[in-house]
Amino acid sequence: MPRTRTIGRPAAGATGRRGGRVAAAAALTAVAAAAALTGCSFQDDICSEGEYPVMTVGNTGSACVTDGEQPPKGYVRYPEGKVPQKVDDEWDVYWRTHTVDEGGNIVEVPDAG
Repeated sequence: MPRTRTIGRPAAGATGRRGGRVAAAAALTAVAAAAALTGCSFQDDICSEGEYPVMTVGNTGSACVTDGEQPPKGYVRYPEGKVPQKVDDEWDVYWRTHTVDEGGNIVEVPDAG
């Protein structure tokens, strides 16, 4: 007697491996579009919550200091209104080629950038 073989088919609505990839790509696209439309940003913060950024005197280095603490020796707070908040924001880019000298003056850093 010949044997019959049943072919398994996915149930109605099952997506399978390829369908899962398509669904994941569609979901990721929807999230990205929603973020773009609502003005959300994926930029990283310069410092973690509970910290503030400081810069080196006479150079383009920076660090983060715990709120309530003073900057370590050789570091100063950024000038008011010119504090970088996010990686690659206006002030983060600006301070890559500028610094504060020992007199507190904003100066361009030679050979930076």
